[in-house]
Amino acid sequence: MEAIVKGLPASPGTARGRVVIVKSQKHFGKVKEGDILVAEHTDPSMVLVMQRAAAIVTDMGGITSHAAVVSREMGTPCIVGTKVGTKKLHDGDMVDVDARKGTVTAIG
Repeated sequence: MEAIVKGLPASPGTARGRVVIVKSQKHFGKVKEGDILVAEHTDPSMVLVMQRAAAIVTDMGGITSHAAVVSREMGTPCIVGTKVGTKKLHDGDMVDVDARKGTVTAIG
C-alpha cells in the first residue's frame, strides 16, 4: 500500500494505531494509551501526552527537533518533517507507522 504521509525517520520503530490530531493543549485529553499522536510540532508541555502515544508524527522538525529528541529518549517511533501530516491524516484513522522508512500507511 502507498504511504499517505512521508517524512524523516527520527526515532526508529513501528506502531499501529488510531490517529489523534493535537493542535493545542485543549486536545491533550483526546490522546489515549497506544494512539498515534499527530501534531504540527511538539514542545515540553506535551511530554506527558507523548508518553501515551505508540508513535509520533509531526509536520515540522528535523532530527534535532523536540519531537525527535524526546521520542528517542522514550524509545517511541517518530517521523518528523512530513509537512502535511495534520492535513492528510484525521482523528480516528487507523494507520501503520514505519519510523525506519519514514512512512504512514492506512490500514484497510
